[in-house]
Amino acid sequence: MRVLIAGLSAPTELNGVSRHAANLARGLLSLPDPPEIHFLAGAWQSGMFARAIGSSDARLHMHSISIAHRNLARIRWYYRELPRIARRLGADVVHLSYTMPLDARAFRRPTVVSLHDLYPFDIPQNFGWFKGMVNRGLMHQCLRSVDAIACVSGSTRTRLKQRFGAPLSRKAITIRNAVEPVLASSARRPPELSGNESFLLCVAQHRQNKNIPLALRVFERLLRGRVLGENPRLLIVGIPGPDTGLIQMHIRQAGLDRSVTLLSGISDAELQWCYQHSELLLAPSSIEGFGLPVAEALLAGCPVVCSDIPAFREIGADRCRYVAFGENIVEPCGATRRARVPGAAVAGRHCTGVLVALSQAARTGRATGLAVLCRAGRRRTRGRLRRSDSRWLWQCRAKLVSLHPGQLQCNVPQEGCIAEIAAPEPPWILQQPM
Repeated sequence: MRVLIAGLSAPTELNGVSRHAANLARGLLSLPDPPEIHFLAGAWQSGMFARAIGSSDARLHMHSISIAHRNLARIRWYYRELPRIARRLGADVVHLSYTMPLDARAFRRPTVVSLHDLYPFDIPQNFGWFKGMVNRGLMHQCLRSVDAIACVSGSTRTRLKQRFGAPLSRKAITIRNAVEPVLASSARRPPELSGNESFLLCVAQHRQNKNIPLALRVFERLLRGRVLGENPRLLIVGIPGPDTGLIQMHIRQAGLDRSVTLLSGISDAELQWCYQHSELLLAPSSIEGFGLPVAEALLAGCPVVCSDIPAFREIGADRCRYVAFGENIVEPCGATRRARVPGAAVAGRHCTGVLVALSQAARTGRATGLAVLCRAGRRRTRGRLRRSDSRWLWQCRAKLVSLHPGQLQCNVPQEGCIAEIAAPEPPWILQQPM
């Protein structure tokens, strides 16, 4: 069997979509009888994907596509050139790693697309008026043209049904993103970090739904309350996007230049180090299709505090601390001890004074402030948020939770149009490291 994976996209640095494409290839190669895989990437991405897949398997064939690095060139390539390449390679299945326009009549074999989210419909402000309109049209055309839709989460499949109804939802299945455990010994510290500082972590592209400015506002408030220990930092890892200018402006105006670090383009080993050494992961997104950083953090044993949205609930179950938008919460927890254990068990270190804070909702009903602060040691919290900003509501206590990694399985549906990769709960673990 020959599987063609079309991973050609704009980014030159790994993001959620490109990481999904690489993990798809890695997952297929890990099967007992792996298919022949032809992976197509832009010439500006070949090295990135080769490192991400990291396999010298003879059944993996990497193809570098030399086209102009522009949106219109990519759209034309998917519609005109991809069918020709699929015929020339004799592909049995063509898998698009994200939605792009497709000429269904030009393909002789089944086509499938990974649906990560419905951002062009749910948050069009991420794209601007014109690009949002174009992306909505392209996404709808792709979803109507393919033979099968692989939704990366149950919440994404639900949104698909709500938006487009039965005609498209009938050919959709849920194939959750896979997260592969990484050995602690393979982690590598990013050169921008000294390795001695205490930091909170936020892994997100600079887009509106990621709510990075919200995290910055709360981090600033917590610094003023002097409850974050000595020289705390907020580390934001993610590629630039529409909100980059706003984020940088907020950092300058708040005087956070020495307390906030922006990183992009780091390797998987460096990202793993960040998960392993951060006090906790902060994920304040307003909407997500899956939420890969939450899954990766849990697997690395990093505590997670995130917004209470369906995608995060589906991934984290009872393993995360959820905060609903619009609430006002400030309450220190008791000392929390979490000892790291081998395998995929969630674990951690001493932390005291973990606070979860939400400022009052804006007049529009959207939350305007979310914070998570974690302070190492046993000293008491010196400051608290102003009473006009927030109220004391409850106490919460973190607990040790063990994850039970599933074993990769391959089930070919009767329709024969897609090889489904599924795993028992938790659904996003690919395999246990040896």
